[in-house]
Amino acid sequence: MLDIKYIKEKPEEVIARLAKKGKDAKEEIEMILKLDAERRAVIGEVEQLKAEQNKTNKLIPQYKKEGKDTAAIFAEMKELGAKIKADDEKLKEIETQLTSFMLGLPNLPDFDLKAGGKENNEPLRYHNEPRKFDFEAKNHVDLCTDLGLIDYKRGTKLSGNGFWIYSGIGARLEWALLNYFIDFHTGNGYELMLVPHMLGYECGLTAGQFPKFQDEVYWLETSEDERRRFMLPTAETALVSLHRDEILTEADLPRKYISYTPCFRREAGSYRADERGMVRGHQFNKVEMVQYTLPEKSDEAFEELVANAENLVKGLGFHFRTVKLAAEDCSASMARTYDIEINIPSMNGYKEVSSVSNARDYQARRGMMRVKRENGKTEFLHTLNGSGLATSRIFPALVEQNQNADGSVTIPEVLRKYIGMDVIKK
Repeated sequence: MLDIKYIKEKPEEVIARLAKKGKDAKEEIEMILKLDAERRAVIGEVEQLKAEQNKTNKLIPQYKKEGKDTAAIFAEMKELGAKIKADDEKLKEIETQLTSFMLGLPNLPDFDLKAGGKENNEPLRYHNEPRKFDFEAKNHVDLCTDLGLIDYKRGTKLSGNGFWIYSGIGARLEWALLNYFIDFHTGNGYELMLVPHMLGYECGLTAGQFPKFQDEVYWLETSEDERRRFMLPTAETALVSLHRDEILTEADLPRKYISYTPCFRREAGSYRADERGMVRGHQFNKVEMVQYTLPEKSDEAFEELVANAENLVKGLGFHFRTVKLAAEDCSASMARTYDIEINIPSMNGYKEVSSVSNARDYQARRGMMRVKRENGKTEFLHTLNGSGLATSRIFPALVEQNQNADGSVTIPEVLRKYIGMDVIKK
């Protein structure tokens, strides 16, 4: 959620920055300013009425002592009480509308981001060279099928399109990737958290995914008296609510967490060749990084998360690039995002395997997550997140980039201790 004080001080700047995200927010900002003015006016009126009520209330004992008729005072008190009640109801309605408008606004993009969408994304750096083959290379679907790593047919039989089964060595390879990711992060001071896979609405609201995107997750059917829950689309949704409604100290920060979870998305791939197999599905595995930090340490934390994601991909020996996203390509909750994109040879292009983002204080405001400074001042902290990493595109890149002429796949050295073999053969 944005800072309403900033909106009031620089409404035109807010409108211009949101326009870089493709959001025409002029009417919303005008409505927010109008509602805020109304809210302040009603609060002022209520305070005045309550002052009159207190003043009049003090006359009752005096009137009784003097034997005067108190009927008029009680009538006046009743009238003041009715006015206060009416204003309280009006104030509640105004605040509900104001909150709705505030929650609907996306985060402000950082000033240095280019306006527009994917067409304005900026590759910052490249690592390694694309694999060149001196034989006819296979795509990952054929490789995984031929080597018995993935059972697409039975995955579809169990759950429909957009699902698959890791089988045999394929399941062990997937688990090896996850172990590699977790060991890397815990070795760098991140605390492993195994979070619930079913979350309450407040988690989606704090992360900034709700209310706008609440129909894009899988909701669970519940009885009327049971808390409504959804399947998490990413562990970020859980991790950024760990300290919801809490006040941390400067000494508590930074907090660095990772979590492994399956992720559940309603969106899945099409039948296009570049999205076949496991490139985009309804369920996939991911290790997520999240940091809570002081505002002045926010940029430093962002660079650390980017370096972590890059180093994981480097360890696998992949060719990849790091891309700075234009404002409109950043998600609604984020002020800044870098994507790590790997090369999958059969797709003739790059696919994102990690998005590292800085939400600034946007999520903290939604979740009332604050830090108490040593001088006693309390302010909102900053939250950041990054994939570290998602496997559903790492796996296809691994088998394609490491395939051999005889149809076997060489396992990256960093994974061999987890899987106990060097090469996957028929």
